Amino acid sequence: MSFDNIIYDLVDFMEALPKNKYVVVVGTDSKLYFDETTFVSVIFIHRVGKGARYFWQKCRKKIGRELRPRIYEETALSLELGQQLLQQLKKALHNAKLNYDFEIHVDIGEKGPTKEMIREIVGMIEGNGFVARYKPLSYGASTVADKHT
Repeated sequence: MSFDNIIYDLVDFMEALPKNKYVVVVGTDSKLYFDETTFVSVIFIHRVGKGARYFWQKCRKKIGRELRPRIYEETALSLELGQQLLQQLKKALHNAKLNYDFEIHVDIGEKGPTKEMIREIVGMIEGNGFVARYKPLSYGASTVADKHT
């Protein structure tokens, strides 16, 4: 699907039940395969209590085997996609009075090797004006995107 078609689909999904609450999520996860890393970014829309849908894209990059650069790249990909998505979504919605939150989900958490990165990654996201969610609340990255890595 083209990015424009994703925007139209998101708007149609929200306008179908305009009184509902929505959460729009962008998240990225990655997996190392030999000398390449596969990154999967998702756009996820949750009609709270009444279903959801998502879109995903995959890319491969050579960034090395270390965890820290992978997490930074995941975050950068999510921020870039989130900025594009929010800008286009606001244009498409015009002045519609829809109730939605917009979040960036990252695959880091308080347990494991990424716990030391929480403050800096959340700071990057919030510094760009987004709400950040990390494990266990980061289902967009840690569950949905992970399914396609």
